[in-house]
Amino acid sequence: MNEQPPKDQTMTSNLRMEQAFDAFDAINKTDPNLFSWQGKEWPREYFLAQVLTEWVLRLKPDAAEPLQLASRCQHIGRWHIPRGDYPEGRIGYLTWRKALAHHHADLASGILRGLAYEESVVERVQAIVLKRGIKQDADVQVMENALCLIFLQYQFESFRQENEDKIVGILQKSLLKMDDAGRQHALSLDYTPAGRAVVDQALAGL
Repeated sequence: MNEQPPKDQTMTSNLRMEQAFDAFDAINKTDPNLFSWQGKEWPREYFLAQVLTEWVLRLKPDAAEPLQLASRCQHIGRWHIPRGDYPEGRIGYLTWRKALAHHHADLASGILRGLAYEESVVERVQAIVLKRGIKQDADVQVMENALCLIFLQYQFESFRQENEDKIVGILQKSLLKMDDAGRQHALSLDYTPAGRAVVDQALAGL
């Protein structure tokens, strides 16, 4: 029997999640890097965190609280650890990405504990942010789908123009991280004719 939580408990939970969102957003609003979209500019990670939450809820409208929290802090404080602090090449890149993931998880965990979240919730948010169990964990897969869709919707076109010689291979790596539902959403996005041709080429080669 699935009982609904008391109304006051639900209100408390919603208020605490809003407080967590506000705390995550406050950090991301200090990102010195700007993101331009449709003639406006935002702190980069603040903008991307907003649209990540939107995509997660679009993909999973009944997303549990830990997944919603993770959607807002997935890349929190990303600029704190610059890529230039690590060696060039794939090993340096992967080491940087791992350090970033743990930084995001640690920063978010401190905020959640400060808001008296249960340790089980904190650990669940950490697992999603660190993408533990991708392809097996449904929430982690939703997050991966959402991240790839954000890239395709907001970043793909400029990235495509800057990396024409290798864009198909890069795109295929992203598409392989998605499941069938995620790829269906990818096909529904608006692309330039040249961009859609690259997407079709990448999908055909999977």
